[in-house]
Amino acid sequence: MSTLLETLRSRGLLHDVTPGLGDRLAGGPITGYVGFDPTADSLHVGNLVPVMALVWLQRHGGHPVALIGGGTGLVGDPSGKRNERPMLSAETVEANAAGIQRQLAQFLDFGGANAARLRNNLDWLRELSLLEFLRDTGKHFTVNYMLQKDSVKSRMDSGISFTEFTYMLVQAYDYWHLHQEIGCELQMGGSDQWGNITAGIELIGRRESKEAHGLVLPLLTTSSGAKFGKSEGGNVWLDPARTSPYKFYQFWLNAEDADAERFLKTFTTAAQAEIAAVMSAHSGDPGKRGAQRFLARDVTSRVHGAETTDRVIAASEVLFGSRDLKAADDATLAVVAAEVPTITVPRSRLEAGIAIVDALVETGLAASKADARRGIQGQGFSVNGAKAAADQVLGPDSLLGGRYVALQKGRRSFAFLQAD
Repeated sequence: MSTLLETLRSRGLLHDVTPGLGDRLAGGPITGYVGFDPTADSLHVGNLVPVMALVWLQRHGGHPVALIGGGTGLVGDPSGKRNERPMLSAETVEANAAGIQRQLAQFLDFGGANAARLRNNLDWLRELSLLEFLRDTGKHFTVNYMLQKDSVKSRMDSGISFTEFTYMLVQAYDYWHLHQEIGCELQMGGSDQWGNITAGIELIGRRESKEAHGLVLPLLTTSSGAKFGKSEGGNVWLDPARTSPYKFYQFWLNAEDADAERFLKTFTTAAQAEIAAVMSAHSGDPGKRGAQRFLARDVTSRVHGAETTDRVIAASEVLFGSRDLKAADDATLAVVAAEVPTITVPRSRLEAGIAIVDALVETGLAASKADARRGIQGQGFSVNGAKAAADQVLGPDSLLGGRYVALQKGRRSFAFLQAD
């Protein structure tokens, strides 16, 4: 049976560890935590790397702790940032923390023998007095020690506030508090967190004369060198209100071939042998994008559920021409309608009849009625998957699922009329 370190290393998820962690893991289950900054009410796909570290910790018998930074989120972590973050209100941070907690429950088991736990550092930081913090934490660190940390050093030219300068001490206090409260001995995070993590180890060593450990994960980039987790519209969020399940699925489906195996190892719990089999089949016919389909289904199902994933796959097949529109069920049509230009028309107008040329112009598929007529003559437009006729009139009998009329230009440009 592999150890946590062997699993993370084999899946490309190990960047660095503190000495002695391997020996400690061999001695029995360990409690480890990852902190999540509540600067938004949702995690994004970039956050999934440390989430998966907690998943593997739990699978290896460890006790994972997800720490929501309700307190530190009021300060802001300077790590990897060129400028100071805008300060958020306590109400905003609280709402963001609640959203993140709900999403973490999709990955971690919060019941059972090695149940995951949620903590919010606002619970103890709000009670901490300045004098107590300076006496029990600040005295253990010199300014020279703090200036050597990359998170501080990288900001010296552009400027760093005292608030952000002390962030590493607040995070170190969190580690010490969790060590005291629940026996936490391991902190994990991205490689840019190394300085903050080692500060916590230092504090535990100085205050308690005990050993603690750190493990950092690589900061993921794509094969082209771009920062992972970005799309044309910005971050790819786990919240369906921010990134639709369809767009979420498409993000993974559009992964480059050069990234597919690495992403399978990073973001799924599929066994290495299964990943090897998927990649072998993929290399035999890359055009089918078998590796990306496996990846997209796996991650989307975990985040949005199997039923929703089936719907977005069906919608994808409709939009890319491999599924007949008329065979799509109501739920699939609703997913498609949310992803294409859709205009709402009164049912009374449909009952009176809408000329096809008017519908094409109103939905933006044609620039003008003349453009619509030329396109129809050239068989470039379709209604519900069938070629449009110049004299066609759309009515109640044109509705799919009793609600939609699907208009199409060529193979990939869709627009919907939605009856209200």
